[in-house]
Amino acid sequence: MENKTENIPLHVAVIMDGNGRWAKERGLPRVKGHEEGAESVRAVIRAARDVGVKYLTLFAFSSENWKRPQSEIDALMSLLVRFLKQNEHELHENKIRLRSIGRIADLPQNVRDELDRVIQNTASYTDYQLILALSYGGRAEIVDAVRKIAFKVKDREIMPEEIDEKLISSNLYLSDVPDPDLLIRTSGEMRVSNFLLWQISYAELYITPVMWPEFREEHFKQAIMEYGKRRRRFGNIE
Repeated sequence: MENKTENIPLHVAVIMDGNGRWAKERGLPRVKGHEEGAESVRAVIRAARDVGVKYLTLFAFSSENWKRPQSEIDALMSLLVRFLKQNEHELHENKIRLRSIGRIADLPQNVRDELDRVIQNTASYTDYQLILALSYGGRAEIVDAVRKIAFKVKDREIMPEEIDEKLISSNLYLSDVPDPDLLIRTSGEMRVSNFLLWQISYAELYITPVMWPEFREEHFKQAIMEYGKRRRRFGNIE
């Protein structure tokens, strides 16, 4: 299904929450929740392309996640590498470009190498983009943007009075990507968790009690249907 209607969001962002709780409820190690969550990632990538969503951003690993036990971090990094290797062919088959946002330099070298390889191999695709937020924090992104602007001011490339919303947006991680129209959060938590703080200013929010390891194509499409029923006013009157 192509994106031929305004009722299909151009960009969907997803906070994939509930892996650990899903595993705990079943008496399983937390890593089992992450492994099952990888199946949900595959399902959502397919569903997004099927309905015509052009940009899909997944909150895969936050800057706060570095505080977790090292064994869990290691398992998550290994799972990411395995996911990239096992699913690169599907990106090529569907002409999906892989990109990433976050402080990627913080990732282990083997993860960066695999991520860079797939990013380079899919760089020519223009129809769809899958964006992985890794070692990502919304406040950190804004800080990094402010630093870039500050250096430009210091070097007299711009004047302080020239700083506006457009300039800040242009210095974010992927300034060419449109802001999300829809933010999905699984597991029922009612917060945005430091995710795309600047970009989601006018995004529609969709909170589902379904935990991420159980989130599949039908759940994603339900979120798209709900989005289609809403009227986005951007501060305007009815």
